[in-house]
Amino acid sequence: MSMIDAWFGRRPAALVGLDISDSSVKLVELAQGAGTVLRLEHFAREPLEIGWVADGQIEKFDEVVEAVRRVLTKSGTRCRRAALAMPSATVITQKVVLPAGLREDELELQVETEAAQILPFPLDEVSLDFCVLGPHPGLPGEVEVLIAASRKDRVQDRQGLLEAAGLRPVVVDVASHAARLALRRLVATWPETGREALLALVEIGAETTVLTVLRGEEVVYERAQAFGGALLSQQIAREAGWPLEEAERRKIARELPEALEAALVPPFVTELAQEIERALQFFFNSTPHLQVDRVLLSGGTAGLPGLDAAVRAATGFPAQVLDPFEGMTLGPGVREARLRREAPAYLTACGLAMRSFLA
Repeated sequence: MSMIDAWFGRRPAALVGLDISDSSVKLVELAQGAGTVLRLEHFAREPLEIGWVADGQIEKFDEVVEAVRRVLTKSGTRCRRAALAMPSATVITQKVVLPAGLREDELELQVETEAAQILPFPLDEVSLDFCVLGPHPGLPGEVEVLIAASRKDRVQDRQGLLEAAGLRPVVVDVASHAARLALRRLVATWPETGREALLALVEIGAETTVLTVLRGEEVVYERAQAFGGALLSQQIAREAGWPLEEAERRKIARELPEALEAALVPPFVTELAQEIERALQFFFNSTPHLQVDRVLLSGGTAGLPGLDAAVRAATGFPAQVLDPFEGMTLGPGVREARLRREAPAYLTACGLAMRSFLA
């Protein structure tokens, strides 16, 4: 598999996007509808037990393989070509400036030279890729090149996992890049959002919440903090006497008993909104910026009732829950009610599936 084709998405054939996080496996399959409209054909989610994947590392290989097989069956997809994501923490990315007009072999040599100075481990231990972003805005005759590298054993672990589950991995991406690709499609449909708008993307994971501030294609700021949806799942499991996986499933599907939801969800929503406000304050204190134009909420926990309103109240900025499938048509097997409840969890998986159609 060509890493150049893979990481920067040179329009492969139809495939499924498979997002493997520490807490679940999420699958999305898209098709091309009329014109440029995309159609959601299949989606599914399968929870993972604690410790099966830890900090992006596959710890229980056979168990995660079975979870991938279950999510394939649950989704109903017949596609076996897959796009997978490397956790952002396992990938080193660096933008460098190189002379324009280099032949491909010369460019590869220059990239390897630059990478040898950037990476903390030998080149023969990494999967390395690069993409020419375009002319440097301030240096005539120079181009900006994005280098991405991850340890080979990490990449091979994820490829081997998909192969053991009966899939053919043809695209390897970075999780944060895939999420931003899905976001880019949404932003293009918001006429009031100009290219200079500052967008605060908040990805609420099980253990970690990541704030990424974007201006167009530029990442202005990024910071992770140890606060996530698993805290609420643990509270629900403890109060209801359910296994943690059941508590997580019911939380995302909004199937909690009314009394339990009333007791646990509003206090957690308030606390989460305060954590997001603190993350934004870190951004303001460390940059010249004093505001953002919009706060965008994603991740399974983002669908909690009232979170967008709580974030608006805590930050003073417009806030909305992202639906990565907004503007798409739906295939005949898609259950719309379930999709709308769970959609915020699928931002990365959706971006991976979009590699079939968008560069």
